[in-house]
Amino acid sequence: MVIANSSMGPEGGEGSSTSQAQPSGIQTESKLELFGFDSLVNILGLKSLTGEQIHAPSSPRDGDGDGDGDVDGEDISITLERPKMADVKLGTVMGVFLPCLQNILGIIYYIRFSWIVGMAGIGESLLLVSFCCSCTFLTAVSLSAIATNGAMKGGGPYYLIGRALGPEVGVSIGLCFFLGTAVAGALYVLGAVETFLDAVPGAGIFSSTVTPVNSTAGPIHQTNIHDLQIYGIVVTIILSFIVFGGVKMINRVAPAFLIPVLLSVFCIFIGIFASGKDKPDEGITGLSLKSFRDNWGPDYQTTNSAGIPDPNGSFYWNFNALVGLFFPAVTGIMAGSNRSASLKDTQRSIPIGTLAAQIATSALYFISVLIFGAFATREKLLTDRLLTATVAWPFPAIIYVGIILSTLGAALQSLTGAPRLLAAIANDDILPVLNYFKVAEGSEPHLATLFTAFICISCVVIGNLDLISPTITMFYLLCYAGVNLSCFLLDLLDAPSWRPRWKFHHWSLSLLGATICIVIMFLISWTFTIVSLALASLIYKYVGIKGKAGDWGDGFKSAYFQLALRSLRSLGANQVHPKNWYPIPLIFCRPWGKLPENVPCHPKLADFANFMKKKGRGMSIFVSVLDGDYHERAEDARAACQQLSTYIEYKQCEGVAEIIVAPNMSTGFRAIIQTMGLGNLKPNIVVMRYPEIWRRENLTEIPATFVGIIDDCIVTNKAVVIVKGLDEWPNEFQRQFGTIDLYWIVRDGGLMLLLSQLLLTKESFESCKIQVFCIAEEDSDAEVLKADVKKFLYDLRMQAEVIVIIIKG
Repeated sequence: MVIANSSMGPEGGEGSSTSQAQPSGIQTESKLELFGFDSLVNILGLKSLTGEQIHAPSSPRDGDGDGDGDVDGEDISITLERPKMADVKLGTVMGVFLPCLQNILGIIYYIRFSWIVGMAGIGESLLLVSFCCSCTFLTAVSLSAIATNGAMKGGGPYYLIGRALGPEVGVSIGLCFFLGTAVAGALYVLGAVETFLDAVPGAGIFSSTVTPVNSTAGPIHQTNIHDLQIYGIVVTIILSFIVFGGVKMINRVAPAFLIPVLLSVFCIFIGIFASGKDKPDEGITGLSLKSFRDNWGPDYQTTNSAGIPDPNGSFYWNFNALVGLFFPAVTGIMAGSNRSASLKDTQRSIPIGTLAAQIATSALYFISVLIFGAFATREKLLTDRLLTATVAWPFPAIIYVGIILSTLGAALQSLTGAPRLLAAIANDDILPVLNYFKVAEGSEPHLATLFTAFICISCVVIGNLDLISPTITMFYLLCYAGVNLSCFLLDLLDAPSWRPRWKFHHWSLSLLGATICIVIMFLISWTFTIVSLALASLIYKYVGIKGKAGDWGDGFKSAYFQLALRSLRSLGANQVHPKNWYPIPLIFCRPWGKLPENVPCHPKLADFANFMKKKGRGMSIFVSVLDGDYHERAEDARAACQQLSTYIEYKQCEGVAEIIVAPNMSTGFRAIIQTMGLGNLKPNIVVMRYPEIWRRENLTEIPATFVGIIDDCIVTNKAVVIVKGLDEWPNEFQRQFGTIDLYWIVRDGGLMLLLSQLLLTKESFESCKIQVFCIAEEDSDAEVLKADVKKFLYDLRMQAEVIVIIIKG
C-alpha cells in the first residue's frame, strides 16, 4: 500500500522526498509512505521511484545476505539510474570449466595412475575411481543446488557453507579450505620444478643423488632440495605476478597451460594404440586381452620410497593407502566456485562448468584404467614411474611438458582462488583480524594475493611436504562434507526460500556424499583426520569468542524453528503432567514508581526470575505496558522492546521481551494475561513487585490497579508471586545464611514448596535451611498434622523443619 502525503514528519516512510510543481506555483514535498513493507518494496522496485539508492547487503549486518533468492535479501529492485559499467566477467568455459579441469587433471595422472592400476589391478582400480569420483560428483550436485538458490557472491564454498550452516561453521571451514588451497599451490609448484629438473638434469645448480634399485627399473635420480627451493621460489613469484595482473591476465595465460596438457593426454592414447606395432619398450604388449586378464586382480606388496616393489621396503600398500594417494587427483571441483565474484552468471556457470569438468575427468580415469591395464605387464606398470612418457607419441618429451604445464596451471588456479576466498571471508566482517584483506566490490585482492604467495613460498622453502599434504586432502574433504551437509540440511528443511533452479538433487544424495567424505578421511589417515577436525574446531571456537555476531538466516536457525514448531505441536493443548511441569514465569516489569538507574526492569526482579528456574534453565517472559495510543507509540514500543531484550541478555536471563501499548496498565495487563504464550508454553506464574510506594505517596489508584491485576490472574488460573522488599533481595554473589521461612497453605498445589526448593539450588541460598510453618486450629491434633506434613515432604524429596502454629479460637 502506498500513500502520497504532502508533508511528512520524522515518523514517515522510508522513501526520499522529491519536489513537484503545483499549479499554484508552490513547491511542496512529496514522499512515499511504505508502512514498513521493505521486502515487498524491494521486489516491486518502488523505492527506485523515489530516487533512493538500494545497496545489496554485503554482510549479515547489512541485511539478509544469505543469497537464498528470497525477498529478504535479493537485490532485484528496478532502478531508473544509468547502470554502472561492470568489470569484465567470465563465462562458463573460461570461468568454471577450464579452472576445474586444470585443478583436477594433474601430476598424479601422469606419474602415478599406471602404477595404481598395476598395484590394485583393473577391478579394484575401477572401484577406487568410482569411490573417489562419486564423492566429488555428489559434492558437485550439492554445490549446483546451493549455487542456484539465489544470487551468489564471492567466496565460493565458504559463501555457500556459511549461509547454510552459519558464520562460525562457514568461517572455520572457509579458512581451512583457504590454507589447503594455498599450500596445494606449493605442492603443484614443487611438482612442476621436480619434473623439469628430472627432464633437464643439467639445469640443476646443486648435484642430485642417485638411488640404485633393481636392474629392471634402473637407478632413481633424486633432485637436490636446494634446487627445488630456488626454482620453486622463482616460479611462485612469476605466478604471483600473473595473478596480480587480474582476471584478464589469467584468462590469457590459463589456456596456454591447458592446451598442451590436453594435447599430451591425446598423445598418450595415440602412443598406446600404436604400441602394439612399435613396441617402444620391454614389457609393453600393446592392447592385449592376455594383459587385461593378468592385470585384473590386485597385487598389493611392499615397495621402497620410490614406489618400486621391494620385499625389504618400508611401505606396504593396500586399498586404503591407494585412496589417499589417488584422491588428490579428483579434487579441484571448487576452482570455479572460488571465482564466483568474477562470473557473469553463477547460477548457470557453476553447475554446468563444475559437473562438465568432473564428468570429463571421471570418464578419462575410467577409460585410462581399462587401457593402462591392457597394454603393459604388471611389472612394467609397477617399475616404470613415467610409463606415460615411455609410450607417448611421437616422443617422451611431450609428457614432461604436459606434467610441467598441468602442475603450473593448477598452481595458478590455486593462487587465483585462495586470495579471493580470503577476501570474501574478510568482507563479511566476522573476524576483525582479517580486516586488512577487505577489498571493494570488483577490485582485485592484492593484499590477500601477497599473503597467499607468502604462505606458498614458505611451504616451498620447506621443500618436502609429505607431512603436510595429507592435511591438505583433509581440508578439501572437510569442505566437500560441509557443502554436502549444507545441501542436506536445506533440502531436508525445505524452507520457503529454498527454491534452487538446479532440480537434480535430493537430501539423500547429499547425505551420502557427506558420509563418503567422512569415510575417505578416516581411510586415508585417522590421525590427520583428527588433526584437521581439531584445527577447524579451534577456528570455530575462536570465531565464537572473537567474531562479530551475524545472522545469515542459516539452516540451523530454520532447523531450530521447525523443531520448536514440532515440539509445540507434540505438547498439545492438554494439561501438563506434574512430572513435566516447568515454571514459565511472566515477569511484569511495569514499575510502581521510578526504577533505579533508569533501567527497563528492576535488576533484582530479573535476579529473582533466574532464581525461580533450576540451574537458570527455562523460559521467562518479561512484559511491560506503555500507556497511550498504539499508532502514536508503536515506534516507542519497538524501541522499548529492544532495550528490554538487551537488558535481559545483559542479566543472562533465558527469556523474551514483549511490550504492549494500551490506554492504561489494567487494560494492557488484561490483554497480556489472555494472549501471551502458545499452547502449553503459556506462562503459568505471574511475578511482580509489591507496590510499597502506595502508602508513602498516598496514591489511591495503585491499590485498585494492583488488586485488579491479581483478580485477572485468578480468573485466568495463574499462580501469583508478589515480591516485597525487592530492593533488599540478594544478588547471585551475596551468600545468605539462616532459614527460609515458609508459611504454607496446604492447598496451594505445592508451589511455595517448589519455589523454596529452587532457591536452595542457587549458591546464594545453598547454606540456608527451610522452615515450614503450618497453621492448625486449637482443637486439632498438632502432632498428627506435623507427621503428615513430614511424610508429604519426604515423598517430595524435600528436607525441611516443620513447625505447627496453633491458632486459638
